[in-house]
Amino acid sequence: MALPDQRPLDEPSAASGALPGATGGVGGARVFYGWWIVAAAAGIQLITGALLGQAFGAYVAVLRGEFGWSATSLSVAASLREMEAGVTGPVQGWLYNRYGARRLAQVGLVIFAAGFVAFGYIQTLGQFLAVFLFMAIGMSLSGYLTLTSVAVQWFERRRATALALTAAGGAIGGMLVRLTVASIEAFGWRNTTLISAAIILAVGLPLAQLLRERPSDMGLFPDGEDPSQRRADAPRSRHAGPPGTRDFTLREALRTRAFWLVGLGHTSALFVVSALNVHLISHLKEGLGHSLGFASTIALVLPMMFLVGTLLGGPFGDRFSKRWLAVGCMFAHAGAITMFAHVTSTPLILVAAVVHGLAWGLRGPQMAALRADYFGSESFATIMGVSNMVIIIGTILGPVIAGYVYDQTGSYRIGFDILAALAAAGSVFFIMAPAPPRPLISTPRSGAAR
Repeated sequence: MALPDQRPLDEPSAASGALPGATGGVGGARVFYGWWIVAAAAGIQLITGALLGQAFGAYVAVLRGEFGWSATSLSVAASLREMEAGVTGPVQGWLYNRYGARRLAQVGLVIFAAGFVAFGYIQTLGQFLAVFLFMAIGMSLSGYLTLTSVAVQWFERRRATALALTAAGGAIGGMLVRLTVASIEAFGWRNTTLISAAIILAVGLPLAQLLRERPSDMGLFPDGEDPSQRRADAPRSRHAGPPGTRDFTLREALRTRAFWLVGLGHTSALFVVSALNVHLISHLKEGLGHSLGFASTIALVLPMMFLVGTLLGGPFGDRFSKRWLAVGCMFAHAGAITMFAHVTSTPLILVAAVVHGLAWGLRGPQMAALRADYFGSESFATIMGVSNMVIIIGTILGPVIAGYVYDQTGSYRIGFDILAALAAAGSVFFIMAPAPPRPLISTPRSGAAR
């Protein structure tokens, strides 16, 4: 993979909009600007996680109580969000390459805020589904694909750590869900949606302004390293590929077995993650008879452990095999949702939450980092966008399976057991997905999709 534009580190482009502290961190310089990118991305993840991503379960419980809508109907809303992300993923990858992370995130946040305003005025299930789909578009444009793509461009050697810290914002946002629940209880859910819109515009938009496309735009290099200290024929890191090779194009990645196996393994994990995000609070409240406050408190353990797992997952992923970390986490996901299905005592429910949260956090950063390591950063946004079309299988069907089984049996138990089996089977996909050999520089690029 070619090195970025090699302007001197003390001469950023005049058009880059470089901010204080944007230097590469070499020779006593200030903090590498890539870490400001990570901080901004984490902040945006925090906002979306606290206001809706992890708070959706609370809205599910409240809307069911007020309107009497079925668990299956509300699961469709969550599935619409994931379906939108999957279907539009390739388009979003193209938009990322065309307009950049900053513009994409800003437009997405404005759409997200407008959706929250409309959410506060819904009266029917049809209106709710339409508004939620609109909000999903905003969340996607300003969310995972955009933020991980920009972080991948700024880091190679410490890629898993950077992605882990980015994801940590979502974990902290999940921990703040209790504040959203408190607002719903104190001011009502309709007023809470308007408050959420104001927070998105007041905090999210300034954070998006900090995003920059790639280090070369500011005269910098990935990880803030000085290229003069490396041999010209040596890769920047063990993730950059051996000398004489280049990054995959989208078409080349699609032809590898690893692309599809990693996607299916990721999907298997999201059967569990998406189902629990939507139905755990309802399971604890309606299935086990706990209060909404208690259920929300137990659910708070998930993002807390997700945060711990994420902070561990970054350094672990940079040091050990990301693929085998994912294999272990898949078994942990399966064990945790099995416990949720069958245990009734508070201590064992707590253990299940800890196990699932840690597995979620440890595995999460590896998913994007593994793809970037396998296929390179040059076409990452489009490769990840197309991967979303595979991932949505789990995110769509997970909540629907659990909700449908509940509506038919009055219990989440069988649905959770089904999802546990799918998660356990998913470990096989990661086992069968070693890194594909990189294309040689002398090999003509396959296809124009980047």
